[in-house]
Amino acid sequence: MRYFTPSPVHQRLGLVCLGVGLQHGTLPTVGPRTLDHHVAVVVSAGSGWFKGADGRRTDITAPALIWLTPGTAHHYGPDPVAGWDESFVDFSGPATTTYTELGYIEPDRPVVPLSDATGPRAAIGRIACAARRGNPLLEVETGAAVHELLVALRRARADTAPDGDPVLQALARDAFQPLSVAEHAARHSMTPAELRTAVRRGAGCSPKDYLLGIRLGRAKELLAATELPVAAVARRVGYDDPAYFSRLFTRRVGTAPIRFREQQGRTVPGGWSNQIPDPEHPPTLPTRAT
Repeated sequence: MRYFTPSPVHQRLGLVCLGVGLQHGTLPTVGPRTLDHHVAVVVSAGSGWFKGADGRRTDITAPALIWLTPGTAHHYGPDPVAGWDESFVDFSGPATTTYTELGYIEPDRPVVPLSDATGPRAAIGRIACAARRGNPLLEVETGAAVHELLVALRRARADTAPDGDPVLQALARDAFQPLSVAEHAARHSMTPAELRTAVRRGAGCSPKDYLLGIRLGRAKELLAATELPVAAVARRVGYDDPAYFSRLFTRRVGTAPIRFREQQGRTVPGGWSNQIPDPEHPPTLPTRAT
């Protein structure tokens, strides 16, 4: 176990790591206690139990996540005979409020079943490696890894399919069609309220904002990589009224479409590719023979 005390300037990064630990076996119970910061406890093997502020006992079977949130009493421990494998990260910062709003941190669901603990354990392992004594990048490196951990935990939730939420996938596929939220909902045999709940649960935002993010992202790509008129770009991303698209783009992006093109536009011989490169073998210039 290692614990840290980030400086005030590091706190301004928005998310800081306060400690990390990896342990296993017949560990002692924790609590009852209340903390002033967040802790993510990943149980990767074994079983145990958890009690929250209401005193109700919840059985835990790995892989699972225990969320400990500020000001909430908790009490937990592994099976007294078999024990469990546990890793934990203490963290804090104003960014936790946004992560909670987006649904990455779930105060109302302190025990979360995971489909696989491999990703979260790997992220915690990187924090532990960065926690070596004398590391001059300790606070920034561990803070960045906490962001990575929160993403890994969100991806590993047992209620999330490996390929993502099918509702979000369908919305992304149909994002450029001029459909209202009600029409999108009807395509999935859902009410608008049910669609809003599903998207909020999966993406942390409303269906309108989710679709808008996809549309504006594609619009930026077209403005930067093509010479299509703004009106044509608007139509390709689902807006028949180019004036409305321009106002919306300006309000959300902070600059007008024409100005964005002036700043970002790049003509690429042969056009842009939509293929995602292999991170292990990124495209490079061919080596010239000498």
